[in-house]
Amino acid sequence: MARLADYFVLVAFGPHPRGSGEGQGQILQRFPEKDWEDNPFPQGIELFCQPSGWQLCPERSPPTFFVAVLTDINSERHYCACLTFWEPAEPTQEAASAEDAADGEEELEDGGRMRLSPSAPAPASQLFAPKTLVLVSRLDHTEVFRNSLGLIYTVHVEGLDVSLESVIGNLLTCTIPLAGGSQRTISLGAGDRQVIQTPLTDSLPVSCCSVALLFRQLGITNVLCLFCAALTEHKILFLSRSYQRLADACRGLLALLFPLRYSFTYVPILPAQLLEVLSTPTPFVIGVHAAFQAETQELLDVIIADLDGGTVTVPECVHIPPLPEPLQSQTHSVLSTVLDPELELADLAFPPPTVPASSLKMQDKELRAVFLRLFAQLLQGYRWCLHIVRIHPEPVIRFHKAAFLGQRGLVEDDFLMKVLEGMAFAGFVSERGVPYRATDLFDELVAHEVARMRADESHPQRVLRHVKELAEQLYKNENPYPAVAMHKVQRPAEASHLRRAPRPFPRLDEGTVQWIVDQAMAKMQGAPPAVRAERRSTVPSGPPMTAILERSSGLHANSARRLEVVRNCISYVFEGKMLEAKKLLPAVLRALKGRAARRCLTQELHLHVQQNRAVLDHQQFDFVVRMMNCCLQDCTSADEHGIAAALLPLVTAFCRKLSPGVTQFAYSCVQEHVVWSTPQFWEAMFYGDVQTHVRALYLEPPEDRPPTQQVGEALAQEEPPSALDVASEQRRLWPTLSRAKQQELVQKEESTVFSQAIHYASRMSYLLLPLDASKSRLLRERAGLGDPESASNSLVTNSMAGSVAESYDTESGFEDAETSDVAGAVVRFINRFVDKVCTESGVTSDHLKGLHVMVPDIVQMHIETLEAVHRESRRLPPIQKPKLLRPRLLPGEECVLDGLRVYLLPDGREEGAGGSAGGPALLPAEGAVFLTTYRVIFTGMPTDPLVGEQVVVRAFPVAALTKEKRISVQTHVDQFLQDGLQLRACTFQLLRMAFDEEVGSEGAELFRKQLHRLRYPPDIKGTFAFASGATHTPGRPGRAAKDKGPSLRTLSRNLMKNAKRTIGRQHITRKKYSPPSWEHRGQPPAEDQEDEIAVSEEAEPSTLTPSAGLKPADRLTLSSLVERACCRDYQRLGLGTLGSSLSRAKSEPFRVSPVNRMYAICRSYPGLLIVPQSVQDNALQRVSRCYRQNRFPVVCWRSGRSKAVLLRSGGLHGKGVVGLFKAQNAPSPGQSQADSSSLEQEKYLQAVVSAMPRYADASGRNTLSGFSSAHLGSHAPRARVTTLSNPMAASASRWTAPRGKWGSIRVSGRSGGPGVGVDVGSRLAGRDVLGPPQPNGAPPDSGFLRPQRAALYIIGDKAQLKGVRPDPLQQWELVPIEVFEARQVKASFKKLLKACVPGCPAAEPGPASYLRSLEDSEWLTQIHKLLQVSVLVVELLDSGSSVLVSLEDGWDITTQVVSLVQLLSDPFYRTLEGFRLLVEKEWLSFGHRFSHRGAHMLAGQSSGVVPIFLQFLDCVHQVHLQFPMEFEFSQFYLKFLSYHHASRRFRTFLLDSDYERIELGLLYEEKGERRGQQACRSVWEHVDRLSKKTPVFYNYMYAPEDAEVLRPYSNVSNLKVWDFYTEETLAEGPPYDWELARGPPEPPEEERPDSSAPQSRRRVVWPCYDSRPRAQPDAISRLLEELQRLETELGRPPERWKDTWDRVKAAQRLEGRPDGRGTPGSLLASTVPHHRRSLGVYLQEGPAGSTLSLSLDSDQSGGSSASSSRQAARRSTSALYSQFQTAESENRSYEGTLYKKGAFMKPWKARWFVLDKTKHQLRYYDHRVDTECKGVIDLAEVEAVAPGAPTMGAPKTVGEKAFFDVKTTRRVYNFCAQDAASAQQWVDRIQGCLSDA
Repeated sequence: MARLADYFVLVAFGPHPRGSGEGQGQILQRFPEKDWEDNPFPQGIELFCQPSGWQLCPERSPPTFFVAVLTDINSERHYCACLTFWEPAEPTQEAASAEDAADGEEELEDGGRMRLSPSAPAPASQLFAPKTLVLVSRLDHTEVFRNSLGLIYTVHVEGLDVSLESVIGNLLTCTIPLAGGSQRTISLGAGDRQVIQTPLTDSLPVSCCSVALLFRQLGITNVLCLFCAALTEHKILFLSRSYQRLADACRGLLALLFPLRYSFTYVPILPAQLLEVLSTPTPFVIGVHAAFQAETQELLDVIIADLDGGTVTVPECVHIPPLPEPLQSQTHSVLSTVLDPELELADLAFPPPTVPASSLKMQDKELRAVFLRLFAQLLQGYRWCLHIVRIHPEPVIRFHKAAFLGQRGLVEDDFLMKVLEGMAFAGFVSERGVPYRATDLFDELVAHEVARMRADESHPQRVLRHVKELAEQLYKNENPYPAVAMHKVQRPAEASHLRRAPRPFPRLDEGTVQWIVDQAMAKMQGAPPAVRAERRSTVPSGPPMTAILERSSGLHANSARRLEVVRNCISYVFEGKMLEAKKLLPAVLRALKGRAARRCLTQELHLHVQQNRAVLDHQQFDFVVRMMNCCLQDCTSADEHGIAAALLPLVTAFCRKLSPGVTQFAYSCVQEHVVWSTPQFWEAMFYGDVQTHVRALYLEPPEDRPPTQQVGEALAQEEPPSALDVASEQRRLWPTLSRAKQQELVQKEESTVFSQAIHYASRMSYLLLPLDASKSRLLRERAGLGDPESASNSLVTNSMAGSVAESYDTESGFEDAETSDVAGAVVRFINRFVDKVCTESGVTSDHLKGLHVMVPDIVQMHIETLEAVHRESRRLPPIQKPKLLRPRLLPGEECVLDGLRVYLLPDGREEGAGGSAGGPALLPAEGAVFLTTYRVIFTGMPTDPLVGEQVVVRAFPVAALTKEKRISVQTHVDQFLQDGLQLRACTFQLLRMAFDEEVGSEGAELFRKQLHRLRYPPDIKGTFAFASGATHTPGRPGRAAKDKGPSLRTLSRNLMKNAKRTIGRQHITRKKYSPPSWEHRGQPPAEDQEDEIAVSEEAEPSTLTPSAGLKPADRLTLSSLVERACCRDYQRLGLGTLGSSLSRAKSEPFRVSPVNRMYAICRSYPGLLIVPQSVQDNALQRVSRCYRQNRFPVVCWRSGRSKAVLLRSGGLHGKGVVGLFKAQNAPSPGQSQADSSSLEQEKYLQAVVSAMPRYADASGRNTLSGFSSAHLGSHAPRARVTTLSNPMAASASRWTAPRGKWGSIRVSGRSGGPGVGVDVGSRLAGRDVLGPPQPNGAPPDSGFLRPQRAALYIIGDKAQLKGVRPDPLQQWELVPIEVFEARQVKASFKKLLKACVPGCPAAEPGPASYLRSLEDSEWLTQIHKLLQVSVLVVELLDSGSSVLVSLEDGWDITTQVVSLVQLLSDPFYRTLEGFRLLVEKEWLSFGHRFSHRGAHMLAGQSSGVVPIFLQFLDCVHQVHLQFPMEFEFSQFYLKFLSYHHASRRFRTFLLDSDYERIELGLLYEEKGERRGQQACRSVWEHVDRLSKKTPVFYNYMYAPEDAEVLRPYSNVSNLKVWDFYTEETLAEGPPYDWELARGPPEPPEEERPDSSAPQSRRRVVWPCYDSRPRAQPDAISRLLEELQRLETELGRPPERWKDTWDRVKAAQRLEGRPDGRGTPGSLLASTVPHHRRSLGVYLQEGPAGSTLSLSLDSDQSGGSSASSSRQAARRSTSALYSQFQTAESENRSYEGTLYKKGAFMKPWKARWFVLDKTKHQLRYYDHRVDTECKGVIDLAEVEAVAPGAPTMGAPKTVGEKAFFDVKTTRRVYNFCAQDAASAQQWVDRIQGCLSDA
């Protein structure tokens, strides 16, 4: 029996002692006044009565009731039922409150009751103070409390004739039974009657309707979310305006957690004064009034459930693991069915009559039943994982988490893992693990209903039926007697609280109440204690557990075959058939990745153990250990229930004899695994074994098993009766035993545990002490001193050492010190284990002390044993290692480090490892790594014996190394490996290798140091290109080289001295350049300055005079400069020549200037530069100052057709803060000087504009008059900037923007409106200005330039042009674009390397992760931007405007863009010779910093590799793919250059500029020093030599069209990943060192089979191993090889392949011309569809329907002669396509070529027109064989066909009668036929069609 109420308290409002804004609660009276002995009075009740604070109210509120919960220090919950009512405030209370209000501290409360506000003082009569009746109880009977307090309030308000003291006395003395389903009627003596029913089972929670209400308020998903959060120990906060709702929600949530009990902070209603509790670090479930929502906002890790709003907010930093599938979805669907029963019937055509919905109370129980089922499914079989460690005197039970998770198949499940580790589950185990106790509904469910629940899973109706059955039981538990609910309790009348109460609540007489209580106590003492007998029984265990989700059988369908292989292999090993076993071993090792095969292995090995021992020979021992290691290598620390547990007895059983008296056990070879260093593993194993032995103690003798059979718990549990059954029986008998017997049993159990602890101490020392005790590495991990993840957990034994640990350099030198360190760490680890398990298992302290003494002795004895084993194992003969294969070396390449034995491990590319792509597992391979002066080379053989005798070669140039890092090795190959090294190269090779133990850490370190020395030589002389073939060592400068060509060396040295002297003088004579200050920037130049290009100081004669004044040495230099690539190209382009007298023809617009021949103006420019004719040399010095690195604009190419020129320069100098201060503080001469300099720059650009033919004759455009008068004002015109941002915003801010970085450029010309044309720049960004961009990356619209184009477009960095105001002008136009920087290229390249050559296998195999990482690298995005900018420049040049590319420093992106532009515009650069010239000119002469970007020297090590040149070659590769017939060179040529620009094999790509090459004497030494057998120093020579031997660099599809301008698609979707990044040839290494590449080996004569047998020439070609182009060459290469072979057989000297090829092409041309006329076509004549040759035409839907928009297109057909020849070519070649008819051929009534005028301001274009009578339309195509229709004119819309007149831009050579117009309802189309007759024919045909219709 228990008291219904412990205390009754009366709490009233009182003023706050510190005078703050609120009052406080005061306990007026409490009964009884003395505390009960068993239950002290809880503190803080006055806070919980008014959780929002005590305040006076301006009006009477109705009484309120809620139940708060207080938890005491013993985790006992006290339920405080509070009934609050309001009484008129007493004057003292009002006064206190008014004072507080005057302080301005009061505010409105959200709850609705008004606090006092100073602005509106309420009259005193209206203030009411709260008073609360509180009932404190340990029982949770909310309704009884509500009725009882209500009765007391009614007695007081209604003035009933009942004494309040007697009612309260009766309440305090009322007792009720605790549980057992009894009922009791109580009365408080006021004519009332209440029936109290107690639940049948005390352990089941009572929820009333709280769960159903919670679901109504929050919904299914939110409640499930809160349920998972509570189970995984997160903080949960409920908000509501109702206190009772808060209490109900908290109660409902806890009811759902049954059978687990919530053990953290639980406060359903938290008072405002205690809100800081919310920042506690522990989990909680708390309810807070919604008024304080603002205070909860900054809680970062609290899940907030708003009951009134129905929302649950989970912070970002909180992760709530969901229920494991399929339980999550099943629970969700059952809950939705319970809450909405009509859901299942909603779709029925004939729904049944509606079923009455369950009552709220019943629905509550149904919802709880769903969660009860869920727990039964989650925890099914949990009793099989309980370890009974002790039975007497009290049961000690441990739960084996890992076994439970593993057998349920949920090891990876986050939710269950956290639940099992939580405190609630620990309580569950200690409470429900007891084998002999009272059982309840959950025990029955989890034991007997599991099979039913599994069967019902797919039948919703059966599930619902089961839920309803369970709900009935839960309902019956709460309401055992549903019929008898006869309550009779008086209530106050309606609105009684508004009546003026007769008097305040009276003070009660304490004596009366105390007397009633004492009377009842006296009665109770006399009565016998009512003890309910607890029905205890053995708890049923239920069926053994099964996996929660059956794994799909498809994955392991062949597992039976695999198990058979494992069994066969083991039987071969023990039968001594070693060769058979060796064949099967690789298959076994692969099979052991599956759990079933590992389990099979342990079972098979158990069969071969007799009497705990199995002695093997050396080979058997090796095989067994390898298989054990393979089993263990995938074991995580959580896998202790599985393989490691089964192997533990075996590793101490298998052994081999090393010598008489010395035996080596298997444990010494399998220590390298994480699982042995995990304390949880040892604990689980220990408890499992203890359970087996304790069970054996109590089994009857006939059933007794020898306790030596330590096979773990698995076998123990299968034998009846189980340990739990034994324990239950013993607990039942315990009270009946005598004291002595009890004592004896306790002692037996304790000694059993103690003996097991000793046994485990030795077991642990076996597996933790390394064989070689001097190697301390193991212990660093084992003793928890190291990171277990970094441990290599897969190493395997060898007969030689059987060693376990990687060798560490031990610094101490004292072996004893090391040994004691190892021993000490092991002793500490074992002692920690022993302490923990013995304390938990109740071992006596004496025994524990004894253990602590024994452990060091055990360890020491074992160390001594191991020393002998280690010594003997060293004497074993070593395993035969394969012979090292020596690599082939290049001439001049020397070995630095001879072969170090290593294993080449598989990396992320699975092709080589026989992954999903199939193929042989070439990796891992065993071999050696060689370090030469040029390369790092691995050669070896695959370790998989099934692959065969394949040689694996992987190599890369030392210079290409980008990253080297140490790795921890995880591979199962034959030997013990030491440390690993991963080398990554920028040529997309990766060497991931593990050093053999014979190499040792010293050898590995030496390799690293030598590699580093070769990779980063101190100077350029140390690189392979210089060192190869030289006699001197790389470290010392060679003397021999110096005397070989003394004249030129001397010349270059003198030249450099001269140049340096000149530069020095210039710096002395010239005044320092300082940019103009802000104020003077816009002002005219000083009066005394001339208007012409002039200088304000004396120039140095040597830099300005023509060649008459040149010294002889300078002349020699000049003649050498003329031979450079730049000059040869300038002459080809007609950009000016250097005659003998250096006189220049005035008619030429440009000239070659030798101003930089001493590299005095710009170190990184070539010696000869093309500048405008009108600019004097002395002005260039000052112009150069305005540009970064002095790289002023120079011409690098001129269009042969439009005569527009392409210029390049560095970016303009930015105005940094320092420059700004300098400019402001500079003296006045400096300002005029600076102004002069910026003016020079302006005039220079003007001179460039004037030199262009189309602007030279424009009236007065090229004069510079009026410049000096141009002031800053509204009329001052400025350079036009086409910006990438919003053009309207830019024009709006025109007058307020400050002068920008281009502010010094001032030009004359008229102003245009802001709306003229569309921004050029917007094209670059692909902005949608006039229309959406085309899907292929073409311009968004062809009309992007205004009709009056600028003469010069300046492409600059957007960052430089920020401040410039956009004013359209005619002269030049600024195009700011956003470009990426070198560091972005570097970062992108790093990611590209990792994407294409990942260091480790991807987490998710398959193409998705590769494509994702490729996209993340943004490499293709950068390629896209480069191509986009280049195509824009090509279009501008093609339209006749010149372009200056002025980006960054002028040597990275500028070089990429100008090179691409020339390649796209000029077919010459698409030949082998032309491409070489382009690279020499733009990349080498114009100073791209190859050494800096490739980090060639030690100085550049920190900057890293930035492959700008590789990016350019990738762009060329993209264009090559799109236009395969336009390039003379092949894709291999591009790969060859990509490889060798980074390899440092040739000198071509070394150093940063011509200046540096001259300084080293590189540039001209080739002519003077060329001798006989000299290795190629230049990559171009090497290419020439190779080209003579083999056509590998030649593109057979080369069939160029004259003057073809290429416009490639540039969208990322049109780009392909270059196979240079991904392909690999493991047979011979990279194929780019041609001398080393081998063809397919021919079988020698004597090996060939008999010739009479049919011979097969087939051979297997493996991807990733063989070179496919070499194994299977294209048809033409094969024919050329065959020709050479036949010629050799006939004894004729073989003809060069190029001569043969040219002869064949010539013959083909003659065949193609039977009548001797026609166009020259080649073998592969240009029959490729024309739309891939000229991509300037884009069809676009305009606003008025389908219009054909023509972008700026370089159509060659200016006149009909050109076009007719092209038409003829099309006709002559179209015969080849006759068999490929287009889809619409049957509908072509008439077809032919017509010129068509585009829409407004568009040019004329030739199109192939098809008149289709069937479809009644006129279609047009790009050309005849085009299958893609470019536009349609519907004949239904045609109004008239009439003769037309020629308009502007029409073909010139056509007569006027050849024009006709077609007028439609939309617009008029202008056409032009080839002559008048064909025009008439077209008109007739179209009109015929119209009349037919």
